[in-house]
Amino acid sequence: MVIYHGVGETGDPDNSRHHLCYSAGVMILSREHPLEIRYRSADPILTPELPQERIGTIANVVFPTGIDRRDDLGLPDRFDVYYGMADNRIGVARLDLPEFLPSGGVVAQSKCKL
Repeated sequence: MVIYHGVGETGDPDNSRHHLCYSAGVMILSREHPLEIRYRSADPILTPELPQERIGTIANVVFPTGIDRRDDLGLPDRFDVYYGMADNRIGVARLDLPEFLPSGGVVAQSKCKL
């Protein structure tokens, strides 16, 4: 499993200015052939929504920096994802893997709010 970040451009409602928006997606690689992508999230799994993610040193940023599999809790399909919030704070998000992966697709543009 790979958690990655991407950047998209979003415009103001009046389309006079464009802003960057950083979000995170997930990929599952084949265990036998790690160059083979078995799944890629069609939409970001983490987008800037909280005020702490939207307002800060750099606005509209979630930037995954670490992941912790929670075997210590007896939950091997649960992960804590640590991420930067607007380059100002560090947050943690919970990721639970489903039993079956949905069909993947092209990563859609992030859904940042201005």
